[in-house]
Amino acid sequence: MKRTNEKGAALILALILVLILSVMAVSLMFLSQTETWSSLNYRLMSQARYAAESGVSKAANYLIYTYTPPGTAGDPITVYIAAAAPVSVDGYPATITVGGKPVVLSASYSQSSNYPVASVQIGFNDAGQGTLTVGNSSMNYAAYATLLSMRQVTVYGTPTPATIQTWLITSDGSINGVRDAQVEVSAILERQATPTFNYAAFAVSDGCSALAFGGGGTTDSYDSSTVKNGTVSTQPYGGNVGTNGNFTEGGAKTTINGTLSTPRTGVGSCSTSNITAMTSNQGTVTGGLVELPQPKDYPTPTIPPPGTTDLSLSKNWKCPTGIGAIPGCTSSGGNIYLPPGAYANIDMTGQANLHVSAGTYNINSFQEQSAQSGLIIDSGPVIFNVTGNNVSGAVVDLTGNSVQNPSLDPGNFQILYAGSGTIKLAGNSQASGLVYAPNATFSFTGGSNWYGAVIGKLITDLGGAAIHYDRRLLNEYFTLGNYMLDSFTWKKY
Repeated sequence: MKRTNEKGAALILALILVLILSVMAVSLMFLSQTETWSSLNYRLMSQARYAAESGVSKAANYLIYTYTPPGTAGDPITVYIAAAAPVSVDGYPATITVGGKPVVLSASYSQSSNYPVASVQIGFNDAGQGTLTVGNSSMNYAAYATLLSMRQVTVYGTPTPATIQTWLITSDGSINGVRDAQVEVSAILERQATPTFNYAAFAVSDGCSALAFGGGGTTDSYDSSTVKNGTVSTQPYGGNVGTNGNFTEGGAKTTINGTLSTPRTGVGSCSTSNITAMTSNQGTVTGGLVELPQPKDYPTPTIPPPGTTDLSLSKNWKCPTGIGAIPGCTSSGGNIYLPPGAYANIDMTGQANLHVSAGTYNINSFQEQSAQSGLIIDSGPVIFNVTGNNVSGAVVDLTGNSVQNPSLDPGNFQILYAGSGTIKLAGNSQASGLVYAPNATFSFTGGSNWYGAVIGKLITDLGGAAIHYDRRLLNEYFTLGNYMLDSFTWKKY
């Protein structure tokens, strides 16, 4: 018997299938559109972040290369107040304020600038904002910088203090189009004061044999605060050395009781096309190699001009009188007491002993090559600022009886030289001092002792001299380190 109630069932099933397929098609289209928008959002967010990072970089470049920190007549540091209680800025404590508010330089509409020098406000505003073009879109960035901390330090080798700061740089990056995107990036720009003399010897040159030890030359360390009546105790560690180039070491008894620091890598033969960290022939570096992240930069010291009076000192030399008299100068039996001042070329011969006292000696050159002569430090600090103009030999030659600094405090005798001449040193049981000549060539002669530290372009110790590093130097003299950008954070809106 024929069933009439099943008529039209196929049509109903077909409509149901069409409905299901339609829903599936719509779902696939929606999913595809969602993926497209998600991809677009990610691309726009990335572009906005790149724009914000560009703002951070532009602001940092302005602060590093164009901006002059406070400390001049037009921007006195006394305007800025060290807050008794730090002010919180985006989670970071700001200790410097103007009018009770954190100091801000701004190129952003979201943050006003209150820096007390109008020209600096304008300069930062011009540098801290801009537009980048990507395809048919424009990416905008605008940055502002908040001063978190500030202090002044005396940079070794310069006559005036330097101001170092820490800034929090915040930059907004945005892109406008079919869909908008906005990202904020923050970073800390800081510069630290670092010890000037943190190595027994550092050679600034980046070539082969920039630093060379041999013949039993050694390094170690001591603490000058423990020296009593000329008695010193050294320790077989802390005699670190460094160079921007290669260290060459030879001889079984040649020992660096410390580390070797250099941006170079590898141990082996050195050539201009392959500058290794170390070339060793039986020598020893007890602390191993430390790879520096970048070459160390030692600024050239500022040297005042020398005097015009040449002094040729001998046992029978008498202090000049009349027009050429030197106030405070006395001499008797070969002992010459020369006050601080400006002189030209000082040459010691025979059995002369030159006594110097605390103060600054601006000289052109210094020669002391006689074993019967000596440079005696009666009180310190004694600072020799050496010019070295038109000197045929070494600008400083202490290869006679050298310097006698009984305290063994190297800060009591300092040699600063800006030129590229030669300095020759010999030591003895009381030879102690600091030599800062980042462009000069050094040589140590004789198996003697030098208590302190030296910085030069090229340094050789091939005669078995021992350099004893004073560990107190880590806390006494400073130079400025490189700028660093760190503590990156970001967020999107």
